[in-house]
Amino acid sequence: MVFALVDCNNFYVSCERVFNPRLEGVPVIVLSNNDGCAIARSNEAKALGIKMGDPLFQLRPLIRLHKIRVFSSNYVLYGDMSSRVMEVLERFSPEIECYSIDESFLRFTGFEHLDLVDYGQEIRATVWRWIGIPTCVGIGPTKTLAKLANFLAKKRSTFEGVCDLTSSALRAELLSTIAVEEVWGIGRAAVAKLEKIGVLTAGDLVALHPKQARQLLTVTGERVVHELRGLSCLPLELVEPQRKGTAVTRSFGQAVTTLDHLIEAIASFATRAGAKLRDHGLAAGTLQVFAHTNRHNGDPWYGNATTMRLLEPTNDTFELVRHASAGLRRIWKDGFRYAKAGVMLGELVPAHRAPQSLLPLSRDREQQARLMQVMDGLNDRYGANTVFPASAGIKRPWKLRADHHSPRYTTRWNELPIATAR
Repeated sequence: MVFALVDCNNFYVSCERVFNPRLEGVPVIVLSNNDGCAIARSNEAKALGIKMGDPLFQLRPLIRLHKIRVFSSNYVLYGDMSSRVMEVLERFSPEIECYSIDESFLRFTGFEHLDLVDYGQEIRATVWRWIGIPTCVGIGPTKTLAKLANFLAKKRSTFEGVCDLTSSALRAELLSTIAVEEVWGIGRAAVAKLEKIGVLTAGDLVALHPKQARQLLTVTGERVVHELRGLSCLPLELVEPQRKGTAVTRSFGQAVTTLDHLIEAIASFATRAGAKLRDHGLAAGTLQVFAHTNRHNGDPWYGNATTMRLLEPTNDTFELVRHASAGLRRIWKDGFRYAKAGVMLGELVPAHRAPQSLLPLSRDREQQARLMQVMDGLNDRYGANTVFPASAGIKRPWKLRADHHSPRYTTRWNELPIATAR
């Protein structure tokens, strides 16, 4: 069995560069929600010492000095570009697990006749040529080794973007050069425990007896050791497991001080949560609403939440908005500056198997289902928030701060890039 991990390099930055070639060779960072901190950095920005999570306000002198280009997160663009990369990867293997927005595992079953390094280079070249996103490919007999191979492909230029660790001899040579914290599944607490017994590298971890790893790091540690030895313990997740819950939470671009504006925000979050449920064919049995102030800026602290059990599981936007708004009114207190709020849905079940109440409802289920279908169709065709409940607000002064937002080049007609012939 052979796995490959295809990882898009500096993905958010790379997406911005696809549509703005002037960013090539320039230090670039992409910020988190509300333009808070750096969550993606170009290699040039990393070379300047910018670390993941560095707050924007601390970086301003460096930004001015080195003319660093700064972008707000453009998740619509990044999600669409991720889907395009996935479509390309499907040409190279019928078995794919989308592990994250910028990483995918492929299984190379029956590919023994191929030179896997050449095949990896073909994958990289095709994604670059068709999508414009640079990638690295790690290959190994387990998912953990494929992860490590990808780390080597990215960090060591001698591999030219593709590293194959299917050879046990090459693994024996290279794993001892990789710090143990780089091993997939080994977190900070596990690293501290391993260091106490002299396990400092991935090679040291391979030599650890699986039973000792289990005693020290539970069954997860034992599984990691087996995976590093080439015994596959983690299959591809070809079907996404059913979600147990979903949430839409946001920090506000500016503090919310009125009940009307906070209800707008909660209604917007409930609308988004309902669309997510329908997209996955699910319905929710419970709904929780929370809101709190910012304890870090000197404002008085207040935070509260309430959970409601719904009469029957639903994914109806208007039902979710109604319950969420009622819940917010229960926990609202005047005189506070609210910094964050959210809607969390639980006890998810397949919508077609959701139990129905014997009590009469104030709405027609079939009519509401058709209305949701029409809403989703319009929003899919013309863009998010083309149609939404009026209670979610129009101006939305509480919305996320995004002062450096790039266009949504691939999903909005009015934001398409314009080419000019001269």
